[in-house]
Amino acid sequence: MVYNRTGYAPWSLTRAAGVQSATVDGTIEVPQYIQPTLDTGFVDERGNWKGIKSSDEEFGIRQVDSAIPNGSAILTPSTNPDGTWPLDMTGYSDIAIAILTTEAGNYGVEAVMGPQDTTFANLRPLNPASTLQGSVSDVDSSAGLIALFTTSSEAMAADVWNIFMIGCRLRNQKALQFKITNSSGSEAATIETAFMRIV
Repeated sequence: MVYNRTGYAPWSLTRAAGVQSATVDGTIEVPQYIQPTLDTGFVDERGNWKGIKSSDEEFGIRQVDSAIPNGSAILTPSTNPDGTWPLDMTGYSDIAIAILTTEAGNYGVEAVMGPQDTTFANLRPLNPASTLQGSVSDVDSSAGLIALFTTSSEAMAADVWNIFMIGCRLRNQKALQFKITNSSGSEAATIETAFMRIV
């Protein structure tokens, strides 16, 4: 079976015509078969290897906050054993946030800046828990900067995972936390949160 065929190189047709003094060969080999390849990353302009991000397969970052009174808020994620706080969305486009609460009712959910003692790339200190502002393609640009994600009264059922997909608005945010406010009107609630980032 023939895997390669010979073709004329367009830059040296004179060599193919028989001129022996040509400095470049007049033929090139053209592969005639399919070969699988893997793309796992690239080398940046400084010579550093950068791997390609892949979506989280599961909700891997979880936090439990107990006895949160009505009208009070939590910041999540705050501390995790694997050091995955605040959320780093570098290379990710979408995020799914899952919230399980022991009290049904309305809850506020807002994307905010991470803690003061962390960094946004090489910048610190940060303005902790401040509303993330920006411009997004699905909003009229004449509106200027807007809150990237905020809802003051999202209805949630109790004792089940309430899962919300946030597309594109928080992509590449390097120091991301969520402020969740118990506005259920009920007694204190235990709030569990989990996150999954999607390329």
